[in-house]
Amino acid sequence: MNRFMRSFFPALALYGLLIFGLLLTLTPLWWMIAASLMPSGEANSVPPRLWPSTVTFEHYTALFTRLDLARYLLNSALLAGAVTAISLFINSMAGYAFAKFRFQGRDPLFQGLLGALVIPAQVAMLPLFLLLKQFGLINTYWGVIVPGMASIFGIFLIRQYLLAIPDSLLDAARMDGAGEFRIYWSLVLPLCRPILVTLAIFTFMGAWNDFMWPLIVLTDSSLYTLPVALANLLGEHVQDTEMMMAGSVLTVLPVMLLFVVLQKYYIAGIMLGGMKG
Repeated sequence: MNRFMRSFFPALALYGLLIFGLLLTLTPLWWMIAASLMPSGEANSVPPRLWPSTVTFEHYTALFTRLDLARYLLNSALLAGAVTAISLFINSMAGYAFAKFRFQGRDPLFQGLLGALVIPAQVAMLPLFLLLKQFGLINTYWGVIVPGMASIFGIFLIRQYLLAIPDSLLDAARMDGAGEFRIYWSLVLPLCRPILVTLAIFTFMGAWNDFMWPLIVLTDSSLYTLPVALANLLGEHVQDTEMMMAGSVLTVLPVMLLFVVLQKYYIAGIMLGGMKG
């Protein structure tokens, strides 16, 4: 009995702490959804309400009538999808090369890439903007896509994962007459599926939620992404908290659904990456 009590109370305290952390994390999300369904002005009440007195969808309707929201959602989906697809292709090829090819300067080049991780992204924004301006990509979709086409983190993640694949497996494919691209496409990519899905989730979420770079590059309002369009809405309707929360829900919902659908691959990628890294 004493042994049971000694194990019961620590477990109870642990689960209580985990539940408290869960509630602490979910409360802002719950309030965001609840506020988006409240009548105008109710979200600013003190103390804050955690449930609307009357459920209304007027703020969602207003978003689609005051803004060309379908256009902004399409822009965000197009840009995030393009960045994700292109970056997965480029990062996986680069990671494969660093992991399995032997060429002069490979290790110093990889170490240089890792060293560049400490440089803040904001430092590179001005040179990158001027470079894209020389190519005529300012105020275009490509001006948003090109900087996200490859990432040091993505190359590093895939390279570390591929180090665990036996070289003998690749050599056997070469002996059967497979070319390097055939090996990459038919053998390496299927083996990398868990880590590719994990990287895809990170990349899509980063591109979908990105605010600063699209704000800098895009000047035509018809090209705006959803975060940029909602920021402009904040300037026009700064007191309409309920409408801002409705916009936030529409911004968060796609990435949450993506994570729920792909979570088993995401968890598998994290676990395998941790074991093989």
